[in-house]
Amino acid sequence: MESQSLEPLVDYIVKWLVDEPDAIEISSETEADRVLIQLQVDEGDMGRIIGREGRLATNLRTLLSVAGHARAQETSLEIR
Repeated sequence: MESQSLEPLVDYIVKWLVDEPDAIEISSETEADRVLIQLQVDEGDMGRIIGREGRLATNLRTLLSVAGHARAQETSLEIR
């Protein structure tokens, strides 16, 4: 499976969390067995994505790590 299959997962989850789902931009960069997913949201939704004490962002990264592990890929998430 390709890394791009992780983008719809991020999109699905994030759309339920933000007030401006049309402002979501997701891109990914693949390098060997490593995938960097870049998530950009509306500035007003940044707190919703990060969550209290960064818990939501941490949980989203953990979920991506599990999904990446199933594809034998190391994943990381950058939130902008």
